[in-house]
Amino acid sequence: MSNEKTPKPFPSFKTDEEAERFVDQADLTDYDLSGFKPASFEFAKKGAQVNLRVPQPLLDAVKTKAKAQGIPFTRYIRMLMEQDIAHR
Repeated sequence: MSNEKTPKPFPSFKTDEEAERFVDQADLTDYDLSGFKPASFEFAKKGAQVNLRVPQPLLDAVKTKAKAQGIPFTRYIRMLMEQDIAHR
C-alpha cells in the first residue's frame, strides 16, 4: 500500500482576490501543478513598432500556436524573433 496522496486538481478562480486568498492559505504541495506553464513577465519598454502584411493562413496558424501557449499572438511573434536572434 502506498503512502503517496493523489494530488488535488488545482481550482480556478473568478477574481485575483480569490486566487491570492487561496495561495495565502493553501498548502500547494497538495495540488497537481503539472499542467502549469512557466510564465515570463516583460518589463522592457517597447518603443518601436512593426507593421507587416502576411498571408491569412499564416496569421491564423500563428494565432493558434499563441493561444495554445496562452499568450497574445503579438507576444508570440516577438518571442519567436527574440529566440531567433539569440540563437545566432
